[in-house]
Amino acid sequence: MPGTDDVEQYEAEIELQLYREYKDVCPMFTYVVETERRFYLCNGISQTVHDENGRSWVELELTDAWVWDMYRQSRFVSSVRVVTFKDVNIEELPKKEL
Repeated sequence: MPGTDDVEQYEAEIELQLYREYKDVCPMFTYVVETERRFYLCNGISQTVHDENGRSWVELELTDAWVWDMYRQSRFVSSVRVVTFKDVNIEELPKKEL
């Protein structure tokens, strides 16, 4: 049975691989989206703010996306729907000049 140090080292290696992948794929995307649970890169985004009975929530539709999640088999997805009651940060990435 693996020890705590082994598990921590494995998770650190996976996190480093994920960071390297992020650095490689980031230039392919237009937006960075941060929610309380996930971090996304995407090329298209639609945001709808809902207000029901004094409670607001945000619905996001992301297209052509990459999901920061070290436990996913495939991080590239064609569309993602996010619903949250928490803060959402959306930033447009700077364009690289050719």
